[in-house]
Amino acid sequence: MLSHQANDGGKRTSLHGHWSSRMAFILAVTGSAVGLGNVWKFPYIAGQNGGGAFVLVYLVCVFVIGMPVMMSEVLIGRRGRRNPIATMGLLGEEEGSSRQWQWVGVLGVLAGILILSYYSVIAGWVLAYVVKSATGEFAGASSGQVTAIFTRFTGDWRLVTLSHTIFMGLTIFVVARGVERGLEQAVRFMVPALLLLMFVLLGYSINSGYFADGVNFLFTPSWDKLTWGSVLAALGQAFFTLSVGMGAIMAYGAYLPEETSITGSSAAVVVADTGIAMLAGLVIFPLVFANGLNPADGPGLVFETLPLAFGKMAGGVVFSTVFFVLLSFAAWTSALGLVEPAVAWLVEHFHKTRAQATVVVGGMIWLVGLGSVLSFNVLSDVKFLAGTIFDNVDYLTSNIMLPAGGLLITIFAGWVMCRNSSADELGGSGGLYKTWRLLARFLAPIGILIILVNAI
Repeated sequence: MLSHQANDGGKRTSLHGHWSSRMAFILAVTGSAVGLGNVWKFPYIAGQNGGGAFVLVYLVCVFVIGMPVMMSEVLIGRRGRRNPIATMGLLGEEEGSSRQWQWVGVLGVLAGILILSYYSVIAGWVLAYVVKSATGEFAGASSGQVTAIFTRFTGDWRLVTLSHTIFMGLTIFVVARGVERGLEQAVRFMVPALLLLMFVLLGYSINSGYFADGVNFLFTPSWDKLTWGSVLAALGQAFFTLSVGMGAIMAYGAYLPEETSITGSSAAVVVADTGIAMLAGLVIFPLVFANGLNPADGPGLVFETLPLAFGKMAGGVVFSTVFFVLLSFAAWTSALGLVEPAVAWLVEHFHKTRAQATVVVGGMIWLVGLGSVLSFNVLSDVKFLAGTIFDNVDYLTSNIMLPAGGLLITIFAGWVMCRNSSADELGGSGGLYKTWRLLARFLAPIGILIILVNAI
């Protein structure tokens, strides 16, 4: 193991470098948080649960549960300045508890690897759809033709494997370059580019003639459509959209400069992440309504419903391509955060170079991802427990591993770490600190426990 000697007046320093500024950290964590969950999953979940009422519950959950968990993960990361496994073990000892807390870090690292193994497959679909859009494959296509395009593509394991490989290659390339030369440079370009593309699409959506319908659907509460299942869906989406519980935020927190406010940075990330999810809804729903389609079409909303909508509209080839490029950036920035914890662990624990560690981790994720690739074609009839291999990995990570990891991280920050340690990282013991402590010790764990029990 690497030495854990503290320096700089008792403060440890990261072995991988630091973010050059507060903005770099915000962009990195926003990039990790903003992914397919915001642009792909949030709109269709809102569509399935009645729109406005769901959105209000979601916003409450984001700030009451999501933000305290994110702050907990960042403060633990900065306090330990190591990979999530080493950090949890080290701080467990320092706080007078046990080094066995390192298993929470192990859980997060494994969750990130498993999530990216199937996330990369879906992201590969997005890359393929950039090409399909740019070549005009959806122009004037009927509903049956769009569905056939999707079925034909996912049914060809060679094409899906190729797109999965390209996406993992892009991810490995960036992470191997390090914190400042790789991760920071990538997010400094991709996150602003993502926002720019989002506003371009928003302008297109505004001119669709159905923008008011989209706004009403997204922000007018229909309380009669809000069920207990909708509340649980909002709770789960709020938790998962911020990428907490999988070690990514903890790893990024380890590179956060000492003078940077964790509370302010976390608030900025939560606002940006939530804002992008809302923008995605404002882009997607008017286009859906303009073409008389169903806003509750589920996972097929992006890969079947929207290509159909773009195919019928003026300029659809250009804007469909822009949309899938945007989605590619969102997926790519999230993937970087999922790889980083495992890479940091290999570098620190086995003294590997960053390039070596990234290739090993990326190769392992690619290999595991082949199970998800084959779930849509060769092994589509092989089902057990929750369904296909893809279904089982998705269910295990999203419904069991992430809530369990988030719950344990929050308990550690709120109950195991002493007041002096957490107050030192959060910058004092005033009203903001007391609010975080109340939420982290009581409300957030209860909310996460509800998600976990419901899943089990």
